[in-house]
Order: sequence, then C-alpha cells, then structure tokens
Amino acid sequence: MIKTNESKIFFDAARTGDLESLKKSLELGTDINMQDKKKRTAILLAAMNKHYDVVKYLADAGADINRQDQTCLNPFLFGCINGDLKLVRLMISAGANLNLVTRFGGVGITPASEKGHIEVVRELLTSTDINVNHTNYCGWTPLIEAIVLNNGDTRQQAIIKLLLENGADTELADQYGVTPIELARRKGYKEIEEILLEAGAE
Repeated sequence: MIKTNESKIFFDAARTGDLESLKKSLELGTDINMQDKKKRTAILLAAMNKHYDVVKYLADAGADINRQDQTCLNPFLFGCINGDLKLVRLMISAGANLNLVTRFGGVGITPASEKGHIEVVRELLTSTDINVNHTNYCGWTPLIEAIVLNNGDTRQQAIIKLLLENGADTELADQYGVTPIELARRKGYKEIEEILLEAGAE
C-alpha cells in the first residue's frame, strides 16, 4: 500500500504539471492508475488543469485514459464538456472509449452540443464514429440537447446544422414523444425550426 504522502506528491505533481516529480513517483512504484478520494486519476487531474504534456506522458506510459471518477468524468469527457479541443484530440489519438457516458448518460458529443462547443462537435463528427443519435437518461439526443438546453443563437444553429449533416435523426423524439422541431417551436427558435424543416423534419 502506497504511503499517504507519496500519493499526495503524485497527485500534486499531476495537478500542478510537475512532470519531473510525477516521473520520480512512477519510478518509485506509484500506481499510475491510482485514484484519490473522488476517484480521480492523475491523468484526469492533469487534464482538468490543462497540463497537456503530463496528460500525453501518462497516456503514453500506459495510464487508463478511460477510468472515470465518482461523477463519471475522465479526460475525454471532461474535454467534451468544457470545450477543450486540444484535450479531446489528445484523447482521441490515445484511443479513448467513445461509448462511455456522463452522469446524465450522454456520450461526449451530447454535452458538447448542449454547451455550444462547436469546434469539439466538429472534431467528433469528422474524426470519430461517435454515435450522433445516442440517447441519454432523459431520452434526449445531442440534437435535442442542442435545441432545448441553450439559447438558440447562431452557435447553436451551426451545431444543429453539423449534427444534421452528419446523420442526426430529426424524428427521434424525447421521452414524452416530442420531436426536435416541436421542441424548437415551443422555445420560439424560428431559425432552428427552419434548419430542421430544410433537413426534412415534419
């Protein structure tokens, strides 16, 4: 069992981006996939603090990039949620599992669509085979999230166009049977309604 102070040194090194201290900890036998009280791994802590060199080092050294903390976060999902394109690309290159879900049951493209992270959405749609029609625990697809959980502005409109161009199903309804176009109408998003109509929604 690793001593408490040794684990603290390891996690602190990941959190602060101290790559040399982190390397020394690993050389001393620290478990690269050790988790703290919140079940966060060193690679997640480094990712959360934008220490990309540490993230890449740990991934190359065999860290489990898919391991999730107590709130279901891992580096890939954290990057998608927070619009960190560099981190998302790092994780895609490292072979991130695209099917793991957030605490709300969405895959990476779900929160990225909801929060207006257009660059991340584009990256996921063009460089991965992530499921554009994945349904989360609320019965919502990324398309529905992009409509109902933001303000309908030009960024959201661009995301919706991207989703539709890459196979988003306009007829996949929410858990109450309400379709995306009806949800857009209820929100008063005329521009989004027009985009959906052009895509064949009824």
